[in-house]
Amino acid sequence: MNPSDTSHSAGESVVSTITIEIVVAVALTIFGVVVAYTSYQLGAGWTSDGPGAGYFPFYVGLLICIAGIGVMVQTILNKDNKDDAFVDREQLRRVLSVLIPALVYVGAVQIFGLYVASAVYIALFMVILGKYTWLKSSVISLAVIVLFFLMFEVWFKVPLYKGSINLLGFLGY
Repeated sequence: MNPSDTSHSAGESVVSTITIEIVVAVALTIFGVVVAYTSYQLGAGWTSDGPGAGYFPFYVGLLICIAGIGVMVQTILNKDNKDDAFVDREQLRRVLSVLIPALVYVGAVQIFGLYVASAVYIALFMVILGKYTWLKSSVISLAVIVLFFLMFEVWFKVPLYKGSINLLGFLGY
């Protein structure tokens, strides 16, 4: 295999590079249109006392649109990456093994709060991905969370989110 070869032949391709580039180009263009449109509604013109509230954001939105269109044109004209794999199944599995638990963690923070959700998140990551024992994972996870609790709640007096179900309410926090 040539070291300069950028194609992924390790596994079956899930999505091609050209597909991702087109999706990014369309997303950039849509984002730019939204920025430009909402900025125009705010007032993208010049007023008697200077630029309106949307003047600079409007032009930033236009630049984002131009960038999105540029990515689309470059993608269509580039013949070299038509068959390149953006990600294969194994790479996608690795990314999802971190992304899905992170999304569940964000939801758990809303329900159980930052401390409880983080303790469970750290422990599960250590057990599942790090292959540590439950005992070691639980001890380290609780030690980290107790340290953070003491640091934020007690020493700095900065309350962090406890969730809709405050499991730490018995501590008076």
